[in-house]
Amino acid sequence: MKFLVLLVIIGALVAAYQFRVQILAKVLGQPESRIRHQLERRKNR
Repeated sequence: MKFLVLLVIIGALVAAYQFRVQILAKVLGQPESRIRHQLERRKNR
C-alpha cells in the first residue's frame, strides 16, 4: 500500500513538472510565453 501511495506521489510530481508552465501561468495570472521566457532565462544562467 505504501508503494502505491509513493508511486502516485511520484507520478503527480512528474506531471506537475511537465505542465509547470501552464500551471504557473494559471496560478500567477500571466501569459504562458512570459513564464516560459523566465524559466528559459533562469536555465541559461
